[in-house]
Amino acid sequence: MRFLLSCLFLVSFFNAFSQEEVKPEIKPVVKIDSLYREDQIYFTITYNLLVQGPPGLKQDKFSAGFSGGFLRDFPINKKRTFAIAPGLGVSYQNYYQNLTVSQSGDGSIIYGVNDYGEFVSNRFRQFSVDLPIEFRWRNSTFESTKFWRIYTGIKFSYVFAAKSVLKDGETTYKIKDNPDLNDFQYGAYISAGYNTWNIYAYYGLNPLYKSNVKTISGESVSMRTLNLGLIFYIL
Repeated sequence: MRFLLSCLFLVSFFNAFSQEEVKPEIKPVVKIDSLYREDQIYFTITYNLLVQGPPGLKQDKFSAGFSGGFLRDFPINKKRTFAIAPGLGVSYQNYYQNLTVSQSGDGSIIYGVNDYGEFVSNRFRQFSVDLPIEFRWRNSTFESTKFWRIYTGIKFSYVFAAKSVLKDGETTYKIKDNPDLNDFQYGAYISAGYNTWNIYAYYGLNPLYKSNVKTISGESVSMRTLNLGLIFYIL
C-alpha cells in the first residue's frame, strides 16, 4: 500500500512539473508619433551674383556665401504634407566685383565702375541676422525622414556688420558699416530636393545700396543679389 501511494505521489509531482508554462517576453509597444514636425537645422553654401548693376559691372573670382539657422515647422493639413516654417539664422556674404568704393579727402564716399587693370583687389562682405518664413510641401510620412520637398518663402535680413576693401596699388580704402547700405534687406527664395541634399536660390527684392547712391559717372547703384547653391537640412 505504501509503495502504491509513493508511486501516485511521484506521478503527480512530475505531471505538475511538466505542465509549468514559460511566459513569453512582453516587449514594450513603441508608439510612432503621427503628429510629427519637420523642425530642422539648415546650412547653405552659395555662389553670389550681383544683378541689375550699373553698366560695366563685372565679377571675378568666386564670391561665396554661407548661412545657417533653425526652422520651426507648423503643419497646416491632416497629412502634414503642407506646412509653414518661420526661422532664425545668420549669414555671411562675400562679393568680388569691380564696383569700387573709396573716400575723398573730406571723407565722402565715392563709387566707380573700374576696369580690373585699374586696381589690385576689390572686395565687399557683410554679416546679417536672418528671419526666413517659408511655405513647405513634402511627401513625408511619420515612418520616414527621407522625402522629396519644395520649400519657398521670404527672408528678411538685418545687416549688423559690413566692410569693403579696395587696394588700388597706392592706397588701401577700408570702409566699415557704410551708411549708404540698406541695413534691412529682403528677398524671395526656393529650395527643392530629396533628403539632405537640396538646390537653393535666393533673389534680393530690394537693392544693396540706397536709392540715392550713384557712381562718379552718374549711374545709379541699384544692384541686387542672386545667390545660387545648395541647402542642407538636418532633423
